[in-house]
Amino acid sequence: MKKLLLIFIVSLQISAQPKILIYMDNAQTDHLKAYGIAFNALEQGYQGDWLLNYRGGSFMFDYSEELALRCRLKGVAFEKISSQEAVSIYAFVQSPDQNMDVVRLEKAPKIAVYVPPNFKPWDDAVTLALDYAEVPYDKIWIAEILGGALDKYDWLHLHHEDFTGQYGKFYASFSGAPWYIEQQRLYESEARKLGFKKVSDMEKAVVLEIRNYIARGGFLFAMCSATDSYDIALAALRVDIVDRIYDGDPPDPDAQNKLDFSETLAFENFKLEMNPLIYEYSDIDIQPAEVGPEQNDYFTLFDFSAKYDPVPTMLTQNHVNVIHGFMGQTTMFRKSLIKKSVYILAEREGADQVKYIHGNYGRGTFTFYGGHDPEDYQHAVGDPPTDLSFHKNSPGYRLILNNILFPAAKKKKQKT
Repeated sequence: MKKLLLIFIVSLQISAQPKILIYMDNAQTDHLKAYGIAFNALEQGYQGDWLLNYRGGSFMFDYSEELALRCRLKGVAFEKISSQEAVSIYAFVQSPDQNMDVVRLEKAPKIAVYVPPNFKPWDDAVTLALDYAEVPYDKIWIAEILGGALDKYDWLHLHHEDFTGQYGKFYASFSGAPWYIEQQRLYESEARKLGFKKVSDMEKAVVLEIRNYIARGGFLFAMCSATDSYDIALAALRVDIVDRIYDGDPPDPDAQNKLDFSETLAFENFKLEMNPLIYEYSDIDIQPAEVGPEQNDYFTLFDFSAKYDPVPTMLTQNHVNVIHGFMGQTTMFRKSLIKKSVYILAEREGADQVKYIHGNYGRGTFTFYGGHDPEDYQHAVGDPPTDLSFHKNSPGYRLILNNILFPAAKKKKQKT
């Protein structure tokens, strides 16, 4: 270890290249734009380092006037440091007595966001974050996914989709609303066009294709209802769980007993909510009454070993470790229903309530984050978009943006 560190330091001294340090602690003026600076630098051929747990998970690149100017224009705080100062920082971060490490960022991932054609950008926190940080992405939907388009992308985000084919279970409250009628018409038209008898059958094909994408090495990120509805659809691949008011025929009366939890990514042993008029899919989700008053709703990030568990460490980089909660159709996950193989990244201490999880499937990974919008506590249908210029330092949004840089990291051999 000492020999490797010495070689690393000597190589830095030979290069004598000044660095730009984009620090990510409380001194940073715009955390969210900082991710965009790092991402776009990678796209333009720069290589950099993610200093895990150093000043909130800072970024270090070779200094250039172009990069410094970009930071100034975007309001991102940084320091120009000498090569000798950089050597000292690297030595400190890699010292055995510090829970820190250096992860090399090599290449910006190509990003896709799974959204229907009529989607509104403000309905999804991830697209808000990507747009604010100025991170480029493509929009794709069902036909593209079933046509093999996922092979072009490294990272996929699932918009707040209902993969069970029940249109979010909004029937009781919104079945007469124009937007709901248009949504149902759109999905049924797409199913017919692609040769499926029902929307739920089409969604099953979609979740299988996405799972195959992960197995081949893709990175999946999902929030809110796209998390549990995705796994529910996988568990129900061989059974009809959808009521006639959604698809014209009744569900299997023995649907619960026919679920196959070996097919799912994250959850097991959950109980379906079969009543089509109840706005809930299953008991995976934590209910508002269990969450309690907003002023008491906080979740805590786990503290992982940066040197031994770099992946969960990357996904939890932040300038705070206790974050205000936020609601969603799926707000949090019931801990007792999460598979033992899944990393719990954040939870409400002392409760069976988990906010943020991560796991592996095949050669790829998935990350699920509960809730709808980290800066809109109880987002309702039709609410105005969140203006992230008022939330530049949002710790809840930082967790989203950690995920877009995670695939850029050079893979390290697991330490044992």
